[in-house]
Amino acid sequence: MEWISPLTDWFKANDALVWWLFAASVAMFLVTPVAVGWYVVRMPTDYFVKRRRRRENPSWQRQPVLRPLIFVGKNLLGVVLLVAGLVMLVVPGQGALTIVVGLMLVDFPGKQRLLTWLATRQSVWRSLNWLRKKLGRKPLERPS
Repeated sequence: MEWISPLTDWFKANDALVWWLFAASVAMFLVTPVAVGWYVVRMPTDYFVKRRRRRENPSWQRQPVLRPLIFVGKNLLGVVLLVAGLVMLVVPGQGALTIVVGLMLVDFPGKQRLLTWLATRQSVWRSLNWLRKKLGRKPLERPS
């Protein structure tokens, strides 16, 4: 039990950091399910079927100032969701589903193939379509 004393001393010395980490943990616990649900519901039904999806040209892409900010923000949110999903594989939560949504947001080569493979795992696919059905959306089309 000698290890407890240095640990409690560290917590006392870093009181503000511990509270900020606690607040961030609670915020992620509350925000992650909302962000995952919002993204899954907004996905087109043929998201995993189309080989090459044509990117729409939203108004933010025409804004040179917003483009890098949105790109960084989207990738940062994706990384946060990936980390949260990995944590939720150990603690209660929709870990695999959160990892899929995090991967959807992060840009990297081979992303679509990895996403399709991961999303078509039985438990993830069932969760995606359950959430869409609960919120009144059509189920996703399964790739062949």
